[in-house]
Amino acid sequence: MNDRIKRYLIDGEGDTLDYKQEISSAQKIAKTMVSFANHKGGTLLIGVRDNRTIAGIRTEDEKYMLDLAASFYCKPELSLEIVEHSIGGKVILECKVPEGIDKPYSAKGDDGKWWVYLRNKDKSLLASKIVVDVLKRQASNKGTMIRYGKNEELLLKYLEENERITLNEFKKKVNISRWRASKILVNLISAGVILNHTHEKTEFFTLS
Repeated sequence: MNDRIKRYLIDGEGDTLDYKQEISSAQKIAKTMVSFANHKGGTLLIGVRDNRTIAGIRTEDEKYMLDLAASFYCKPELSLEIVEHSIGGKVILECKVPEGIDKPYSAKGDDGKWWVYLRNKDKSLLASKIVVDVLKRQASNKGTMIRYGKNEELLLKYLEENERITLNEFKKKVNISRWRASKILVNLISAGVILNHTHEKTEFFTLS
C-alpha cells in the first residue's frame, strides 16, 4: 500500500475525499463528482468501506460506471484520472476529480433535470440558487463592484451584532423582494465580504 492511499485511509471522508464500496449507479456517483468539481476537486476511493477497510472491486465494471457518470450524467463532461491499486490481493480504484474550470457543474437527476451539487464536509448537497449564481459569477472572471446602499449597510450592521442571517430574514428586515435580496447576497459573497453556509436544512450567511 503506497503512502498516498494510507493517508486517504487515515484521514477519513471529508470535503475532498469519499469512500465507495461499489458503484451501484452512475447517476448517483455523478452527484459526488460534480460536488467535487464545483469545490476544490476531490478523490473517490472505490472498493473501500465506510469503516476504512478494503472491500475490493470488479475493475472493469467500476471503470465503466465512472466513465459513464463523467460523460453522460455530468454537465459539462468531466475528465477523470483513474489509478488502479492492488492491496492485499484486492483491487481498489483511486478516481481523481479535478476542480472544474467551467463552474457550475451539474448532475442529471431522476427527473431528467440537471442539478448543481456542492461539497460540504463529507456530503454532496444540492446547491441553492444563491450558490449557483456565485459559481457562475466566479467562473465569468468578472470583478465584483460593490455599491454600499442602505440595504447593504443594514445587512452588515446586523451581522456585526448577530452571528448569522438567512435569505428570508434579510428580505423581511429590509423589506425588499427575494430576487433583490438574493442579488445583494451574491454580490457580497463574490466580493468576499460575507460567507454562505450550505447545510442540509437551512442556508445562512455570516461575515467573512
